[in-house]
Amino acid sequence: MSQELNSQISSLLLSVGSNHALNLESNLQELPMYTFEVEIGCIVQEFAKFLDQYPLLPGVILLEHGRYIGMISRRRLLEFLIRPYGQEIFFKESLRVIYSYARVEILLLPETTPILTAMQHSLQRSPELLAEPIVVQTADNTYKLLAIEALNFAAWQIQTIANQIRYESSQAKMIQNDKMANLGRLVDGVVHEILDPVSFIWGNLTYVTSYTQDLLKLINAYDQNLTHSSTEINTLKSEIEFDFLEQDLSSTLNSIRSGAERLKKLVTSLQNFCHIDEVHPKPVDLHACLDSTILLINTRIKGEIEIIKNYGNLPPVYCFMSQLNQVFINILSQTVNVLLNTSLSSNQYNSHSLNPQQKSRIEITTQVVSQPATNSHAPDSRWVSIRITDNGPGISPELQKRILESFSSEKMADKETSLGMSYRIITSKHGGKFHFRSQLNIGTDIEILLPLV
Repeated sequence: MSQELNSQISSLLLSVGSNHALNLESNLQELPMYTFEVEIGCIVQEFAKFLDQYPLLPGVILLEHGRYIGMISRRRLLEFLIRPYGQEIFFKESLRVIYSYARVEILLLPETTPILTAMQHSLQRSPELLAEPIVVQTADNTYKLLAIEALNFAAWQIQTIANQIRYESSQAKMIQNDKMANLGRLVDGVVHEILDPVSFIWGNLTYVTSYTQDLLKLINAYDQNLTHSSTEINTLKSEIEFDFLEQDLSSTLNSIRSGAERLKKLVTSLQNFCHIDEVHPKPVDLHACLDSTILLINTRIKGEIEIIKNYGNLPPVYCFMSQLNQVFINILSQTVNVLLNTSLSSNQYNSHSLNPQQKSRIEITTQVVSQPATNSHAPDSRWVSIRITDNGPGISPELQKRILESFSSEKMADKETSLGMSYRIITSKHGGKFHFRSQLNIGTDIEILLPLV
């Protein structure tokens, strides 16, 4: 038996290593572990000698005819040996005897378990088991022992890395937010410079139209009252094509009015989008926010996507307008990207499609909804619902899982997405709710709920 233990100790020494460079995705197989296995029939006295010789050994894997049956830790074994007459009673017995008395619940994990996940499992054990080592099962069905101190140290390292990443991410976001705020102020100033001359054009168009009509009336009065038409005047009318000019002038003025109106709306939408939020939320017309965002993305749509607006009667909602505009632009831009890519793919392979391609569509529905209160004595809560639905290809379950992970604060550092940022703006900044649903070949439905004060 002593010779067998010596061979086990040799394998033990070969299995102890040093920590690798850990990261957020590190798992148990990157940690130093012990592969010390003995048959359960081993005499306690012989085994105790090796515990004295190797004080870092956390325990032993027990085998019966070469098959794993359990583990007994150094701590459990010593608890029995230090009892009164413990050595006299158990020294000449086999490990089977002590294991029958010292058997406790064992935490068994595969080696691919992430370190942070293993730490969570370890902390969920009862207090008397927190110091027990963990049994790790490898891919080839061998078993190793992981000391809880090694797991704690590795988890501490990873938490330090995670905190550093979060700090750097927050610093980068602060710098980015500052840049965007400066850019917003710059754009706001440029918008004001554009809006002033546009307002001059828009305001004077009414007078220009009226003056033009008056001049045409005057020319017509001259034509009717002059008994003899001048040859010079007739020649000039022919050169300038007066008849066409008289008919086209009104249409030209209407075109200028339409262009000025469109430019004014576009500049106003850009001004609203670049609005810098104040410290406290202000009442906002959500329909105006949505219309401004739609107007900004219309240049990309070019008639390929139909936008249906089902607007209900909404009261002003207290919110941060620029942040809400960012949410709308994130969702609509991503939806437009998916629909345009789908439309392009369908046009390229339309000859191989059995069904005619349905026109891409985005439907925006707003309404006030009520939800029952959790307390039977409290009134029902009222929310403003903004639902954005498309008839695109939908999102695969794997991508949906990654998107939902980005909603978690633990994953925001390394898996930040536009939907994840939108989720945090709605839930953290506005106390709202963000519902996300998608089905393949049916479409995606995103609902935003904002509380009504």
